[in-house]
Amino acid sequence: MPRKPKRPCSFPGCPRLTEGRFCEEHEKAEARRYEKYDRDPAVRRRYGRAWKRIRDRYASQHPLCEQCKENGVLRPVEEVHHKVPLSEGGTHDESNLISLCKECHARIHAGRGDRWHNR
Repeated sequence: MPRKPKRPCSFPGCPRLTEGRFCEEHEKAEARRYEKYDRDPAVRRRYGRAWKRIRDRYASQHPLCEQCKENGVLRPVEEVHHKVPLSEGGTHDESNLISLCKECHARIHAGRGDRWHNR
């Protein structure tokens, strides 16, 4: 299947070609900028060391993307997602978690408009 042509990095002044939005160097810088300026500061309090342990344990118990598995596709887990977000009263309880691949996780958040909300 043919691939899309590479495009210039979206970082101002960067001439590198990339398949995504930013080149590798600027992708990390954009993630840091997002964490510092665009993400809700209360998130840091909700996602700490305890969450990392819960996430790693859940991912080891559910090693495949649960949504892809329902569709007959076997993909490894890359993200652990809260069905009911913590900001809306959800918890870290296993009944509120689902293991997902990056594609399914991005699809859920794009549908909710979480990261790229209208400003």
